[in-house]
Amino acid sequence: MTSSSTPGLSRFNAAGEETARAVLHEICASAAWGSAILAQRPYRDAEELLTASDAAVARLGAADLTEAMAGHPPIGRPKPGDAVSAREQRGMADAPDDIRAEILALNLAYQERFGHVFLICATGLTARQMRDAIRNRIDNGPEREREIVRGELGRINRIRLARLAVQEHSPPPRRSEREGADRP
Repeated sequence: MTSSSTPGLSRFNAAGEETARAVLHEICASAAWGSAILAQRPYRDAEELLTASDAAVARLGAADLTEAMAGHPPIGRPKPGDAVSAREQRGMADAPDDIRAEILALNLAYQERFGHVFLICATGLTARQMRDAIRNRIDNGPEREREIVRGELGRINRIRLARLAVQEHSPPPRRSEREGADRP
C-alpha cells in the first residue's frame, strides 16, 4: 500500500473476506461485481478501487445487472431506516405531491415495461430532474436502457466506494449484517 491509502480503504483491504463481501453487497447487490472487487484486494488507493469497480460493472451480464438493480429502492421510496438510500434520494425530500405522484406512476410504468426498478444516480438531482429522466428513458428500447442502467450503476458504485474509502471511522452496523462480523 502507498501513502495515498485512506483510513476506510485500509480497513477494507484488511477486512476478512466475509466482512468485505458484506460491505460490498451494501454498495452493490451483484455478487459478480463484489467477487471481482474482492479478487483484486489490496488496493493501493481509492482510484485503483474505482477503476476496478468500473471494469467489474462493464463485465456484468444481464442477470448480474438484474441482481444489482434488485438492491435499489424505487425513486421516491428509499429503504426505511437506510441513511444511504435517503441521502442519495435527498432531492425527493421536499418534492411537491404532484411530482411524487407522477414519479410513482412513472416508476410503475417503467417497471412494467422493463421488468426492473428505474435506476438513476440520484445524488445531487432534484425531484423534477429525476422525473424528467424517467420520462425521457421510458420509451427506450430494452438494450439501450440496459446500457444506460449500467452507466448509472457505475456512477452509484463509484460514489459509494469513494465514501467507503475516506471514512475515518467504521460505520455503525446495518441491520443486514450478522452479529459478530467486524466491519472495515
